[in-house]
Amino acid sequence: MKKLHFPKIKLFFTIIALSGFLGISACSNGETGMREATASRLATPVFMHERIIPADPFALTAFERVRKPGGNATIYIEGDGLAWSSRRTPSLDPTPVNPVALHLATRDDGPNVIYLARPCQYSKLITPNIPCDGAYWTSKRLSLDVINAMNTALDNIKKRYGLKKMDLVGFSGGAGAAILLAARRTDITSIRTVAGNLDHSTFTAYHGVSPWVGSINPLHIAKKVNNIPQYHFVGEWDEIIPQGAMAKFLRASGSERCIRYSIVREATHEKGWVARWPKMLHEPLDCMN
Repeated sequence: MKKLHFPKIKLFFTIIALSGFLGISACSNGETGMREATASRLATPVFMHERIIPADPFALTAFERVRKPGGNATIYIEGDGLAWSSRRTPSLDPTPVNPVALHLATRDDGPNVIYLARPCQYSKLITPNIPCDGAYWTSKRLSLDVINAMNTALDNIKKRYGLKKMDLVGFSGGAGAAILLAARRTDITSIRTVAGNLDHSTFTAYHGVSPWVGSINPLHIAKKVNNIPQYHFVGEWDEIIPQGAMAKFLRASGSERCIRYSIVREATHEKGWVARWPKMLHEPLDCMN
């Protein structure tokens, strides 16, 4: 295993990068339609079709390409999206400006590839006239309500296509969701994370922002998934996810027999992943004796 090491970053650049991660932008409330159009432009050329999945109380957006029903599928889970419009003000819509997980999914040439957005991204609630509560993309982004809804969506996908097993890929905050989902299911064969936030307590303390009160911490259930093959990709130049988050997750797992990780050279939190992803998909996933 490679030793985790993050270069020192000047405070100025850290603040700028954190602003992007939290969704802070001068145009934070830009047209949602533009972000939806971006997703469609990415998905259409690789024949991934949009579908809205009811998952009480949410309606989750998925882009799906299923060529071999009855087999296995790889599920890509999006990050936290545009969470904040300023340092202290949540955005009105968490739909991601740069849907990294969708970018990764489009580079996966597997027969069954499905992208799953997080609650309140792209679509809203089952009741369209009622807006999502902003807590679901700030402090409660990994709450029991959120994980239950995403679990319902996985059940829906599995039943619709007669899937046997699923592999999970989570980007950033979606990595934490992948861990929490895998801990409650018996049909997950592997977990991959990209720039994953696997310990949000360490993350919030590192950046001096409010704790995610109401969210479950993936760190606390790490041991429950330590028998599932995992590969965690860490960006060498990632200014957002602190070194301690990954290190603590490894320790909390209790056993690294099924866990691999690597530091991806010159990768930041959002950049340096997409072009390399087809090759990264072939990194070994197994439980070493």
